[in-house]
Amino acid sequence: MPSLDSTTPITAELIAAHGITTEEYQHIRDILGRDPNITELGMFSVMWSEHCSYKNSKPILKLFSKMNAELPRQENLLVKPGQENAGIVDIGDGLAVCFKIESHNHPSAIEPFQGAATGVGGILRDIFTMGARPILLMNSLRFGDLAQPVSQRLFRGVVAGIAHYGNCMGIPTVGGDVYFDASYEGNPLVNAMALGIIKKDEIVRGAAHGIGNPVYYVGATTGRDGLGGAAFASKELSEQSHEDRPAVQVGDPFMEKLLMEACLELLKTDALVGMQDMGAAGLTCAGCETASRASTGVEIDLAFVPRRETGMIPYEILLSESQERMLVIVKKGKEKEVEDIFEKWDLHAVKIGEVTKGDKYRVMDSGKMAAEIPAKALADDGPVYTREEEKPAYLEDAQKLDLTAIHEPKDFNAVLKRLLSHPSIASKAWVWQQYDHMVRTDTVFYPGHDAALIRVKGTHKGIAVSTDCNSLYVYLDPLEGGKIAVAEAARNVVCSGARPIGLTNCLNFGNPMKPEIFWQFHNAVSGIIESCKTLEIPVTGGNVSFYNESPQGAIYPTPTIGVVGLIDNIEKRVPSAFQNEGDVIFLAGETFNEIGGSHYLMIEHGLKQGLPPRLNLAREKALHQFILAAADGKKLVSCHDLAEGGLTVALAECCLKSEAGLGARIQGLNGLRKHGTALRDDALYFGETQSRVVISVKPEHQKEVKTLAQKQGVALCEIGKVDGDALVLEERIHVSVREMTNLFENWIPNIMERQ
Repeated sequence: MPSLDSTTPITAELIAAHGITTEEYQHIRDILGRDPNITELGMFSVMWSEHCSYKNSKPILKLFSKMNAELPRQENLLVKPGQENAGIVDIGDGLAVCFKIESHNHPSAIEPFQGAATGVGGILRDIFTMGARPILLMNSLRFGDLAQPVSQRLFRGVVAGIAHYGNCMGIPTVGGDVYFDASYEGNPLVNAMALGIIKKDEIVRGAAHGIGNPVYYVGATTGRDGLGGAAFASKELSEQSHEDRPAVQVGDPFMEKLLMEACLELLKTDALVGMQDMGAAGLTCAGCETASRASTGVEIDLAFVPRRETGMIPYEILLSESQERMLVIVKKGKEKEVEDIFEKWDLHAVKIGEVTKGDKYRVMDSGKMAAEIPAKALADDGPVYTREEEKPAYLEDAQKLDLTAIHEPKDFNAVLKRLLSHPSIASKAWVWQQYDHMVRTDTVFYPGHDAALIRVKGTHKGIAVSTDCNSLYVYLDPLEGGKIAVAEAARNVVCSGARPIGLTNCLNFGNPMKPEIFWQFHNAVSGIIESCKTLEIPVTGGNVSFYNESPQGAIYPTPTIGVVGLIDNIEKRVPSAFQNEGDVIFLAGETFNEIGGSHYLMIEHGLKQGLPPRLNLAREKALHQFILAAADGKKLVSCHDLAEGGLTVALAECCLKSEAGLGARIQGLNGLRKHGTALRDDALYFGETQSRVVISVKPEHQKEVKTLAQKQGVALCEIGKVDGDALVLEERIHVSVREMTNLFENWIPNIMERQ
């Protein structure tokens, strides 16, 4: 794009360069009653981008709100999707949790360290702008083949960026998930999640109420970094994308720490009216959204905006996405109190305007008009499209799988070893050891458990969180894959003993202009909704990330799910790994001949095809009720979800993650073979049938656990005991815990150290 100034003429080429179509430009002219100037064109460009307006996804996203309205316990959802910066759910005793997940994919592809770091910074601001103190961070990451140098570089940079920002902020990064697949080469996914605690009566809204109330700019100075980042995120990556480095923001976590503390201190006064993060689209977004939510106007003068670069024109100041900045609406007469708080924290707090009558977002530049646009036209009234959908041509062949042509392996030991050392299954300790997951001293379950668990200070409550998505499932069957993504994340939370109370999602897909991509998107959302309805989990909000395509093609569709759960008494938590020699091992749930889309099929047979396992939601819900009842009665010693690698990998993880290196002797699998017709051994050992968990129980609690399972209609089969220092499954598997641990723990470090 050519250099711009206030006199730049508006041409067809310039309009196209801003991602504005001919029809959209005419709509802008109709709104304004005139042609826009270059500053106004830039403001419309970022606010009407897919990243900010959801113009392609909004009709589908409305289905989440419709679903929420049909769920019980409506009163617990205190902030609903799309209303504010993050969702909020009541957890009782006057407290609530505020949480959200968002993407920073494109910036991380271009500049992995800063892209990931500022993704963390942005999601944290979404939490404390609501008045909540962040208490944990999570992330969900996807990279290409880890054997490729470019994937190693991106992986190393992203993890370092996440660690840098979270560690400097003093907020524990307590878990997440990491997958590797060639579809993400050139376009990694970096989804950051944060959660905070807030008192119900202290929720802050991002609205500019009160005519005459001052509008303050607080935090860091404005520069040219991040310029046009929202628009950058709304197009495909190309060979020329490295030229968009100015669209990648530069973060300063120490500045954000000061900003967070100052904003939370401000919350304790009566001076605050509203607060809004200057994230995507910067000052443009913050100004128009606060005005739109309150149905007021806002007028600011850019002459007062603190800057760190000279010669910046209004276009640059308004579109800059420089980090660690907030817009604060203050009660008139309380200006000194606000300024004193931010001066104490050595931060800028400058009055740049005020709330006005009417509906305009008016921007002055040293008293001269730079832009004047109806706030709702920018924030809420952008174009909305109903995109064409078409079932992808690849599905017919991809879903075919002739089981008779798939030969069972001769060496089951070798298969297990290959699975344990595959980077998507292997330990992610190389990742989470770089994160400070113990800061604040509230982390109860460290990374590596089914779900992260953190205590709520001053109470007996615990908050469990899990992120999940098997994108190969979604690629092979978007509807079923969407259902399973919810079920697996919720199951992980339930395995810890927590009841799911809310869900946030980050919907990562390719170019929505392609009918087959939009078909994937719509069907995956439909699957998410189907699971949420049955499992009664409200969707609190999230993020859509389209245009995740590199020159090699689109990523696998990846609707990342973050589920939050509540334990009323944290003493009733359930760990994932075996704890005691002699405990009895059960498999809860039925097993079927399902190896389609499995890691076993991919690793052993080189196939990414077949239908993924079918999810019976009634069976899934019954399993959750059984686990929660058993956990509440303190009848479970451990509980671990079956996912990639199936039963054998789950049992291996229960062994190698136990502190004492406990083994297991499994001899009761014939009870499982009674289910289904001619159950194959590879499906029994490595198949990924859903709605299953491995539990260990003290011998004296067997009868009670069986009664609870029978009450919920859950199939429960005793399969063995915690015993010895090896995993032994019938005559097929015999591997020592030490060898499994070595394979599981060292594969990723070994690859990363080869550079």
